[in-house]
Amino acid sequence: MSKLEDELKAIARKVPGVKAVETKVGEGYYQTDIYRKYDFKMPSKVLLVDDEREFVQTLSERLIMRDMGSAVAYDGESALSLVSEDEPEVMILDLKMPGINGIEVLRRVKQNNPDIEVIILTGHGTDADKELCMKLGAFAYLQKPVDIELLSDTLKKANDKIRIKKSVK
Repeated sequence: MSKLEDELKAIARKVPGVKAVETKVGEGYYQTDIYRKYDFKMPSKVLLVDDEREFVQTLSERLIMRDMGSAVAYDGESALSLVSEDEPEVMILDLKMPGINGIEVLRRVKQNNPDIEVIILTGHGTDADKELCMKLGAFAYLQKPVDIELLSDTLKKANDKIRIKKSVK
């Protein structure tokens, strides 16, 4: 998919007056629900929130390969907006971002949407940050660079928790 995106961006940049090109898959974001016919062991909607665009793109592609669609937000404000429009099952959230930081996003998400499981994924967190995030209701706290298998396993465990909650309701 990234090769196609690169080719489309290259074409668009040649158009007079175009200053920037951004791609977005689907309306709002890629939604796997329309492709899902079975209840897989992974969440179908994951929101990635990180200001490092290349990291987010790479992670999004890896999740798609594992049958997990993902929305992308590059800052806290956009993340909160996406959550209010179409609630994801799981959010993978960086802490250090411009504007609304990850801790504040976590606080607001857990206050307004407590069923969303939030996995903190950061390269700049401290032990105090980890303690606060877990106290605020984070599902897990992982450090960058993260092994994709560890992240997949954490997503699977978050999905298990979601399924248990849904079966009790």
